[in-house]
Amino acid sequence: MTAPVLTTERLILRRIGADDLEPHMELLNTPEVMRHLGGVQPREVIAAKHAASRASFAANGYGFMIAEERDGGAMVAHCGLRRVAHPAAPNPEDFEIGWVVRADRWRQGYALEAMRAVIDWGFTAFDAPRIVALTIASNVGSWRLMEKLGMTRRENLDFADPDGGERHIQYAITRRAWEGQGPAADT
Repeated sequence: MTAPVLTTERLILRRIGADDLEPHMELLNTPEVMRHLGGVQPREVIAAKHAASRASFAANGYGFMIAEERDGGAMVAHCGLRRVAHPAAPNPEDFEIGWVVRADRWRQGYALEAMRAVIDWGFTAFDAPRIVALTIASNVGSWRLMEKLGMTRRENLDFADPDGGERHIQYAITRRAWEGQGPAADT
């Protein structure tokens, strides 16, 4: 097992290891979990995401991680911090948070808990001026979580999916807002 990167009351967030592909495929790459993310992905796509995360950690010190329950070690989520990765996004320089939580752990506050830790990490360890999150309008659960995190809708950062899919929307929060000193998003 790899060393923790972040810990919360109930979670350990750690770098992705070589043994994480199988449980990820079983627990997180399901029709229910992936419904708003393009559907179940081929093994090669998930393996490439894991490799990209390991490369990001090696190059930058941050990336997406595996979240496990502190009590028992069960894999709960794939989440983390990266630069905006979608090729159609107008803001590739921004830091982006993201998450998927296994279906049998939904509505237990795991995504909120993990993302609070990741946002704090992004602002304190990497001096991010702003952190964004992307979703599609129909993914109500995701944008509601973004609002719970204090993020503000940023219509000026929305973009069309080049493959003709649903339009992507963005929420953002500034470091000053996270620290309770200013508005959630700059203009």
